[in-house]
Amino acid sequence: AKWPWITGGVVLGLCAGVVVLDLYLPHAHVKTDDAYVTAHYAVIAPRVSGQVIDVAIDDNQVVKKGQLLVALDPADYKTAVAQAEASLSEDLAQVNQAQVQVERQPALILQADAQVRAADAALTLARANDTRYAALSRIGAGSTQQQQEHSTTLRQQEAALQAAQASLTAARDQLNALRALHDSMLARVNTDHARLRQATLNLSYTRITAPFDGVVDQRTVQAGNIVSPGAAMLTVVPLQDVWIEANYRELELRHMRPGQPARIHVDTYDIWLDGIVESIAASSGAAYSPIPPNNATGNFTKIVQRLPVKIVLRPGQPNASLLHVGMSVETVVDTGLADVTAGGHAAVPPARPNQERDGT
Repeated sequence: AKWPWITGGVVLGLCAGVVVLDLYLPHAHVKTDDAYVTAHYAVIAPRVSGQVIDVAIDDNQVVKKGQLLVALDPADYKTAVAQAEASLSEDLAQVNQAQVQVERQPALILQADAQVRAADAALTLARANDTRYAALSRIGAGSTQQQQEHSTTLRQQEAALQAAQASLTAARDQLNALRALHDSMLARVNTDHARLRQATLNLSYTRITAPFDGVVDQRTVQAGNIVSPGAAMLTVVPLQDVWIEANYRELELRHMRPGQPARIHVDTYDIWLDGIVESIAASSGAAYSPIPPNNATGNFTKIVQRLPVKIVLRPGQPNASLLHVGMSVETVVDTGLADVTAGGHAAVPPARPNQERDGT
């Protein structure tokens, strides 16, 4: 009569042992259903304001890189380009004119220098005549009128020399002024080139194209809309570059490392796909929450965190094209009970100077 009780107790003990071992012994295969399909999609927004004149795509349409998505009215931007080109042409003409004046000014300086030399020669003669007729006037060989005429001529020639020297100085200073004007006009031309490039860029921004191959999603734009820079019009999702974000409990990461194989069960189609662990996130989701956990208050309740694990799909799987962003999946990673701490060293902070001195 005791054997049934003994047998039942043994069976219950074995079951309890199996449950305990299953709970506490590490498993090579770690599984989670907190996983979904995701991708780096692009939010398409205009870089310039304007009125939409054409929406070249529709909802859920497959697009190629460089394909036209939305066109804005280019009239205002074409006008801006024309104005920039006209300003550039005008300033280029002024640069050429300033260059001609700079090249002409050395000849004017030589001319002014020749006038100085001529005035200096005329002054030398006038001085000689003034001295000669003054001597003749003193001995009575010349008239007082002649002496006064040559004295006046001397003063006139002195004034003429001063005027010629001033003209030479002005001509030399004018060369520097013309060079400065030429440099200023060159700077204006560079500014005009920049304005023309910006106007040309703004004109090109009226044609909004797909940044990569993908599928159109969340379209909100319609022909006739007035759009402003940065306002979202649609998104382009690269379904060929999706991956799985699986949120594993931190205890399940004990033997997980990049490169390990994974199996992915897609709930929608009840199919399995092969994947590879590419990376493990640097932080848990709670670390960036609006109200992060603050353990310094003393009111601490330990909660096992989850860290996102990025799992990419192995290439060459036709069914991978069925995945869409947001689909729920289940993932199983074969860790092989890898020792991820092998060869690692604990990070020990260097001792502070007072610690070394005090031995603390």
